[in-house]
Amino acid sequence: MALLVMATAVGHPEADARRASGDLAEFERLMRRHERLVLATAMRLTGRMEDARDISQEVFLKLYRNLGKVEEAAISSWLYRVTVNACHDLRRGQRMELPVEDAFTVRSPEADPQQVLTEAERRRVLELSLRMLSEKERAALVLRDLEGLSTDEVARILGSSGQTVRSQISKARVKVRKFVERYFERRR
Repeated sequence: MALLVMATAVGHPEADARRASGDLAEFERLMRRHERLVLATAMRLTGRMEDARDISQEVFLKLYRNLGKVEEAAISSWLYRVTVNACHDLRRGQRMELPVEDAFTVRSPEADPQQVLTEAERRRVLELSLRMLSEKERAALVLRDLEGLSTDEVARILGSSGQTVRSQISKARVKVRKFVERYFERRR
C-alpha cells in the first residue's frame, strides 16, 4: 500500500519537500501502526475485502497529504473518521452485494471443522445483521462494540453528541439481536 501512496505523491513539489524533511518515514511508521485498524474497520462497515482495501488506500493517501495537519495524539480518531466517511461515500455510490466475504476467519490445519463452520456462520450472521442497519447505526455500533472505542470517542469521530451515539448504538443492538434471533429461528 505504501508503494501506491508514494507513487501517487511522486512528481509533486509539495510531496518532494515532505519527503526531504523525513515525513515519509513518519508516514510509513504511522501506516504500519494503524493499517490493521483502518482495514478491519472498513471491512466491518462495507462487508467486502476488496472495498476495504480500496478504502484503506484512500485513507492513507489522505493521511499522507495531511501529515503535517494531524496531531499524533488524535491520529486514531482522525483515521476512524476518514474511514467511516470513505465507507459512507462508497455506499452512496454503489449497492453492496451478497454474499459476504469471510475475511476474518482463520483456518488452521488443526482446527475442528465443526468449530470452523460455526465460527464462520457467526461471523456471516453478524456481517449480515450489520448490513441491515442504517449507515449511522452501523458506524456507531462498529466503532463502539467491535473497535472498542468509548462513546465520547465515537461521538467525536461521527460528529454527533454522546446522547445521539448512545441512542444509535441501543437501536442497532436491538436490531442486530432481532436479526440474529430470526436467523437462527429459521434454521431450526
